[in-house]
Amino acid sequence: MRSFNSLSEREVLALAISLEEEDGRIYGDFAESLRETYPATAQVFKGMQQEEIEHHARLMDLYRKRFGDHVPLIRKQDVKGFVKRRPIWLQKSLGLDEMRKMAESLEVETRLFYQRSAARTSDLNMRQLLLDLAEAERGHIATAEKLTEEHLTEPALHEEDEARRRLFLLQVVQPGLAGLMDGSVSTLAPLFAAAFATQKPHDAFLVGIAASVGAGISMGFAEALSDDGSLTGRGHPMIRGLVCGLMTAVGGLGHTLPYLIPDFWPATIVAMIVVAIELASISYIRHKYMDTPWLSASVQVVLGGTLVFLAGILIGKS
Repeated sequence: MRSFNSLSEREVLALAISLEEEDGRIYGDFAESLRETYPATAQVFKGMQQEEIEHHARLMDLYRKRFGDHVPLIRKQDVKGFVKRRPIWLQKSLGLDEMRKMAESLEVETRLFYQRSAARTSDLNMRQLLLDLAEAERGHIATAEKLTEEHLTEPALHEEDEARRRLFLLQVVQPGLAGLMDGSVSTLAPLFAAAFATQKPHDAFLVGIAASVGAGISMGFAEALSDDGSLTGRGHPMIRGLVCGLMTAVGGLGHTLPYLIPDFWPATIVAMIVVAIELASISYIRHKYMDTPWLSASVQVVLGGTLVFLAGILIGKS
């Protein structure tokens, strides 16, 4: 890597050209990735990309006048002092807020580069252009706000909020709820069967832990392998699998932990109370996020959970 102070004026100008091209393509990538889900915000990034294209053209004109047509490939990762970032195309799960923050960071970094470059050049035209571009980078925030006002109208914002909500449901709530339901319900039978069969809280605790962890691993892999999210829009499979697996384990551990109490009946009573809270919580989540009628959600979850719970007790007592 080269230090910034070791660059010649030609190399500084070549680096500026590379920066504008890279930033413009990043904004273009943002716009393309948001085009279907957040079309209004995509237009904002498209406008910022157009500004970077104009800056690039101005720098190219000055370079040709001073140094000819050949522009050496100098990238910011070749020069000390720039922030190291992963390539955008490798960050498939980059969120909307992360894109906006990254755009602000890029503008600040580029502006500081132009200011430093202008301070060490002897060519008046080049210095003036670099200062103009530094001021333009500072003005990008105002430009972004103007573009936001133009494209992010109330209907557009409402539409994007709905899109964000749908993505949250697909990528987090649905796999998390599926895991929580499976963990809370499927582990009831083995836990309470072991508890009533042995009357030993420690044995019931071990069975509950094994059932919860096993169910979490199984559900996590099943969710991750169900689809890659490219067609359904359900997000990265590993993230969905992790959410589903963790929530499955949590659902089973909730009513397993009371069996750390050494006395059987106090432990069982506490576990039953926890089961009731879990089933009520699942019903509430289904009602709030999945638009399931409250009565329907309660009947479906509570009835299913109760049947599994009773089956575990009956099997344990047989």
